[in-house]
Amino acid sequence: MGDKAEWWKGAVVYQIYPRSFRDTNGDGIGDLKGIEEKLDYVAGLGADAIWLSPFYPSPNKDFGYDVSDYCGIAPEMGTMADFDRLVAATHKRGMKLIADQVLAHTSEQHPWFQESQLSAGNAKSDWYVWADAKEDGTVPNNWLSAFGGPAWSWNPVRRQYYHHKFLKSQPKLNFHNEEVVAACMDVLRFWLDKGVDGFRLDVANAYLHDATLTDNPPLPMDKRTFMDWAHAPRLQQHIHDANREENEWAMKRVRAVMEEYDERLAFGEFSERQEMLGLYAGGLERLHTGYTFHFLEDWSFEPPVFRAYYAELLAPLVDLFPCVTFSNHDIVRPVTRWGGGQGDDALAKLALTILVALKGTVLMYQGEELGLPEVDLDRQYIKDPVGDLYFPWVKGRDGCRTPMPWKAKSDGAGFTTGTPWLPIPDYHKVRAADVQAGDGNSVLAHAKKVVALRKAHPALKFGDIRFLDTEGKVLAFTREGDGERLLCVFNLGTEVVSYALPDGAGETVFELGEVKREGNSLSLAARTGAILHA
Repeated sequence: MGDKAEWWKGAVVYQIYPRSFRDTNGDGIGDLKGIEEKLDYVAGLGADAIWLSPFYPSPNKDFGYDVSDYCGIAPEMGTMADFDRLVAATHKRGMKLIADQVLAHTSEQHPWFQESQLSAGNAKSDWYVWADAKEDGTVPNNWLSAFGGPAWSWNPVRRQYYHHKFLKSQPKLNFHNEEVVAACMDVLRFWLDKGVDGFRLDVANAYLHDATLTDNPPLPMDKRTFMDWAHAPRLQQHIHDANREENEWAMKRVRAVMEEYDERLAFGEFSERQEMLGLYAGGLERLHTGYTFHFLEDWSFEPPVFRAYYAELLAPLVDLFPCVTFSNHDIVRPVTRWGGGQGDDALAKLALTILVALKGTVLMYQGEELGLPEVDLDRQYIKDPVGDLYFPWVKGRDGCRTPMPWKAKSDGAGFTTGTPWLPIPDYHKVRAADVQAGDGNSVLAHAKKVVALRKAHPALKFGDIRFLDTEGKVLAFTREGDGERLLCVFNLGTEVVSYALPDGAGETVFELGEVKREGNSLSLAARTGAILHA
């Protein structure tokens, strides 16, 4: 049937973490009515779609990524009627609505697991990954949970171990069971029938596991980084518990469901082994697209990082139109990763400009358009299970999940009339949306400008990308398509640099910061850039 979801190529998708976007009932937790209330704000950014993190019923041990009912609405988020209105309101503004789907695992409170754990012979006994203990009573193999410790927990009712790639309260679904797959595909159809335009698939690399439960091999010593040593699960290669070649089959099953509907999108999160991206996404049968953690885990902000992603990973994948993202609900905000401190508006503007200039469907996380830095939370405020486990060495993901600051001069920052579920610091309030909306030089104003720039130039939205050889902190690449060729040049550093323009460089399309051109020489102050006709 071909690709029926062309709308997404080059689109700007705005991710909303519902719990932290806008609270309308004063309980300190964001809700669906709050999202609807702020749709004009999102549309004003120029976003083509919104992506909602989970809003399903959940015990919230992993804040929505432990689903207890795939086809319901979390009571704290609202009702199904609220959701239906949100879909209609989103479409009325010319935007699409993408929902998170967490199909690799469920909550332990999901009725499927509650039945599965009762015995080895009931109707859903094989819906999860169960295994007997070794002769000495220990876990079936060496698989490690992404949150630390063994990826197996003992169930005293069934007297077996069950597998969980994350928390023990998130048992892994068994995608080797056709009944499980069929049930999950029906979940997708349920939401598609309600008008959802597509899905972001959580840990899409982990649907299939090695049914023989082979041990994962260790990560070779010469490939171990500081991040690996700091987090024990990264010291083994996750090639048997996830990232399997047969996982392509699961991606194809999802795509087949999408093809039953018009103009729908499925993209995946591939958090490990990014070299598998081309196997799982691209073409007419696999997921439409996906993203890796290449930029999300980068703390260097160096030009080679950008070149490597496109030249080494994406260049061979001719059937894949990629996603590009610097930020989401799991990752330290880019302003902090790349600059540190409590905010750097020049860096925030530069990062946004590069984001929209790169090839791919843009995934922009709430607050990125305000230049929000990571929040450094005290122990008493930590809610994320990762932070709870590893504090103070790792503070978890709460720092990027704090509520949106809508109003600077408000106790709840315009997010809530009650007490927000996570605190909102003063260095976020000074960057509140209402303050920035009245400032033509704000990060918010800049975000609107660069999104509009992308829409005005097909080469930026759809064109090919080619990186140019540069030295030091200069990042340079061309975008070419639809009869247009643009040269994008950025200074990622904190010192003034010069860049020799190629012969034939034309007029400037866009400038960020103090940029001077003399003949074929471009002088760029710290954290600046220019886009020119080439």
